[in-house]
Amino acid sequence: MKIGVISDTHIPSAGKEPPAEVVTAYAGVDLILHAGHAYVPSCIEWLERIAPVRSTESWVEGSGESLTRNGMVQVLELEGHTVGMAHELILRRLGDDVLPGEIERSFPRDESLVAALEQIFGKPVDIVVFGYTHEAMVEVHDGVLLVNPGSPSLVRQQVRLGTVAILDVTTEGREARIIDLAGLARDVT
Repeated sequence: MKIGVISDTHIPSAGKEPPAEVVTAYAGVDLILHAGHAYVPSCIEWLERIAPVRSTESWVEGSGESLTRNGMVQVLELEGHTVGMAHELILRRLGDDVLPGEIERSFPRDESLVAALEQIFGKPVDIVVFGYTHEAMVEVHDGVLLVNPGSPSLVRQQVRLGTVAILDVTTEGREARIIDLAGLARDVT
């Protein structure tokens, strides 16, 4: 199963709709996971023209986010994998800024990441999809694949082409990669 992973689209402040390059990046996907800060239902509806969408919202009340149908935390069973999705991945001592390399540097060695994730998602997960930081990340820790697609349209708080991710899951394994939308735009022109 080929899954598009997106977060932090920030529509309409970052644009009327997600960048057109998302359509190219998600050619052939079976499902799209939107890990929060879509802000308006029209963003989800735009993505649904590509594939079915599951979405999550921010933990922060009053953040301006409209309900995007699926709640704050999602747990999905896909091809024998348990996928947990949340906008902010809040890990003790790391807070909600789970940045590339931060788990390796700062997650307490005497604590179980697997147990911490189970507290968030209510069951063991082997894939975690999250957003919030706008920084793309694909890392594996304690057997858990963590994927943050970054933002397709708001990079370092500037409106410009950013990143999304593709997650491939099969009964034999799972793999994720980041797609630079600016690179796709150059390839198209």
